[in-house]
Amino acid sequence: MHDIPHRIAAVLLEVEASLRATGKWGSEKPPASALASAEPFCFDTLSLEQWLQWIFIPRMKHILEHRQPLPKQSAIFEYAQVCVPTGDPRAVSLLAQIRRFDELIAIQSGTRKYH
Repeated sequence: MHDIPHRIAAVLLEVEASLRATGKWGSEKPPASALASAEPFCFDTLSLEQWLQWIFIPRMKHILEHRQPLPKQSAIFEYAQVCVPTGDPRAVSLLAQIRRFDELIAIQSGTRKYH
């Protein structure tokens, strides 16, 4: 399981690439108040794509770079399924990457078998 952090880093790069390829990567940071929401995924102040770009990716990069403990669980995919328009072929790749992140966290925490 020692390669899980490397695999997660690869998924983060893929998520960023997907956001950029679909034009969902923003150039302007949302206001601090939007980033400080207490709601899960900042769903009341940010879109899924904004949350991924401005909260999730930086937080996970920090965790990986500083060799901090990974989260024990992740349910981002469930939220993403609700946020992404059904039938949007451009979103299929992003959803697959988010699902893979959740799977890697489950593998790392021992709640899912490694494959």
